[in-house]
Amino acid sequence: MRTFTTVALGLVGAAVASASDVSSLTKDTFSDFINENDLVLAEFFAPWCGHCKALAPEYEDAATTLKEKNIKLAKIDCTEEADLCQTYGVEGYPTLKVFRGSDNISPYTGARKAPAIVSYMTKQSLPAVSLLTKDTLEDFKTADKVVLVGYFAADDKASNTTFTTVAEKLRDNYLFGASSDADLAKAEGVSFPSVVLYKSFDEGKSVLPEPFEAEAIEKFATTASIPLVGEVGPETYAGYMSTGIPLAYIFSETEEERASLSAALKPVAEKHRGAVSFATIDAKAFGAHAGNLNLKPEQWPAFAIQDTVNNKKYPFDQDSEITTESISKFVQDFVDGKIEPSIKSEPIPETQEGPVQVVVAKTYDQIVLDDSKDVLIEFYAPWCGHCKALAPKYDILAGLYVKQGLSDKVTVAKVDATANDVPDEIQGFPTIKLYKAGDKSNPVTYSGSRSIEDLIKFIKENGAHGVEAVNDEEAGSKPAESAAKQAEAATESATEKAEETASEATEAVKTATAGEGTHDEL
Repeated sequence: MRTFTTVALGLVGAAVASASDVSSLTKDTFSDFINENDLVLAEFFAPWCGHCKALAPEYEDAATTLKEKNIKLAKIDCTEEADLCQTYGVEGYPTLKVFRGSDNISPYTGARKAPAIVSYMTKQSLPAVSLLTKDTLEDFKTADKVVLVGYFAADDKASNTTFTTVAEKLRDNYLFGASSDADLAKAEGVSFPSVVLYKSFDEGKSVLPEPFEAEAIEKFATTASIPLVGEVGPETYAGYMSTGIPLAYIFSETEEERASLSAALKPVAEKHRGAVSFATIDAKAFGAHAGNLNLKPEQWPAFAIQDTVNNKKYPFDQDSEITTESISKFVQDFVDGKIEPSIKSEPIPETQEGPVQVVVAKTYDQIVLDDSKDVLIEFYAPWCGHCKALAPKYDILAGLYVKQGLSDKVTVAKVDATANDVPDEIQGFPTIKLYKAGDKSNPVTYSGSRSIEDLIKFIKENGAHGVEAVNDEEAGSKPAESAAKQAEAATESATEKAEETASEATEAVKTATAGEGTHDEL
């Protein structure tokens, strides 16, 4: 009897452990599930994917929380449902998409942490603008870390249209509410028309200065929603990058020192609010990011400014003390354009060995921005397993253009994006882009399979010259591609471990050296 009881309890425990608020879908259940629920977040994953494993517990927690709001979370195993995943254009794992029925689909663009997923999907479940009364305002103020409320008369169609337009555009980022109650506006210290941003930090709320215009409201939301001195982490980095405002990092290993530096630099942050954002960063957890800003590693505390739009770095002299006065002068000089950016570059190669042109930061403009040529460039990391697997095929590809006399029109190049500052926004390795002759301002990112034939086709279809190399080494390329596959298989385990190690840093600081990508490759 005791044995039976033990076994029974074990079975009950297993059942509880396996219970999940995330629905597993197949091709037979997917359509009905999507159409029966008003709002669904679907994750397309692979069981072996390192990033998917990291997301799993966060996704489960979010599903349990959102269950109360009748927002469904689902997952699809792409190793079992390949056709279904292909139907929805899945190119990497995990891919998350928001479904409002089978015809209204949008990509999930939030962070991969439970609170961020809950916040994002809650915003998706509400109308772009929620109508508020004195009975609902107080709860709405605390519904998220940042909410915006417009106060304007019911018959003020112009203000209503302006506010709704902004809300539709920024609904993924903020909750929007509106009230036409003049007494309520007066109680909040504003008059018609006004916008108040309520927040769970700093002074608690900010009021839009005039005028009540779409562009002004957008800028106000972007600026006022960021803490005076915040913290860079997995849930905040994307928000800082999306503002387009330069970000000043304060690196320190201890929470106490970060708090002390934050207090000392608050007056500087206040003076330059809207021009430079300030944030502390845990040097123990994310110290590797200091290298991305051209700071010396392991020398803390440290300070640097990143021009997030142009990806330029301005490190503060690490041999100088960080004080209110020294940082005030440094930031003012930055704002006034008196500081030159720091450029990290490998030495210029004395000779170019092999058909692939090696690019460094100091030769980037000369080679990549050569207006007479279509330039295909690979941004890689030396430790990247996928980059190593691509290398033999990439050499063959470059050799074809050289041997067939097409190198005056097409350059195949590569750059170590961990050792050289590049102006491009790189989300993972390898990243391949084509800069076509005559128009270097709009590079095309390659997202196809990494076969020689597909890369040739990509260059022909997207390049200005439209030239096509002939793969006359097809017989020789097959062993190379076979070797590449073997190399990729051999490094798969190590690659996944590297991705998992870098996963947290990737989520926190989506930079070229943080990890092998935000997706595992198909």
